Amino acid sequence: MTKTEQMVQTLSTCYDGEKGSLDFHTPFELLIAVMLSAQCTDARVNIVTKKMFSKVNTPEGFAKMKTNQIEKMISSISFYKNKAKHIKECSQQIIENFGGDVPHTMEELTTLSGIGRKSANVILLEAFNHCEGIAVDTHALRLSNRLGLSKHDDPFKVEQDLLKKIPKKYWRLMNHLLVYHGREICTARNPKCEECVVKQYCKNSVK
Repeated sequence: MTKTEQMVQTLSTCYDGEKGSLDFHTPFELLIAVMLSAQCTDARVNIVTKKMFSKVNTPEGFAKMKTNQIEKMISSISFYKNKAKHIKECSQQIIENFGGDVPHTMEELTTLSGIGRKSANVILLEAFNHCEGIAVDTHALRLSNRLGLSKHDDPFKVEQDLLKKIPKKYWRLMNHLLVYHGREICTARNPKCEECVVKQYCKNSVK
């Protein structure tokens, strides 16, 4: 067993790596939740979407709304004005280009307004049970650097390093483990190094 595999298995004893933390019932609800989660906590997103989805939760519904109406519904979310614009544009694109259904390929998803590779990875995994890669958010990027999995600071390059070093059978787990450990222990500021179960692999002297 490689060092990387040992690291994955150790982390998997601490967190449920099979499930993400965003609440949703349909692929479209997840797409919206993922879009809102950028630079915002999943907990906050779940609070907002629970109320919002009870009123509107389809591309057709959002496409008919004015942008300022969407803004009011998500005003407690970071960068809500820009995200409201993306929600409306994305909804229109899904209707016009994909017959109202959320596409399920990386190439198609990344044509949608507000959806990059990281978001597409999450949607493919959580909504369609298709693991094509590893979503690299701020947590995954930080841990990848600290644990010696990548030296890059560009999410795409970090993901490519992860895909090379981590066996494909662990990709699904790593989509969640890096995020959970980054939130709970290996935080950006004041990481809880004394509580870290993989500190022996850390390449950085984090005080």
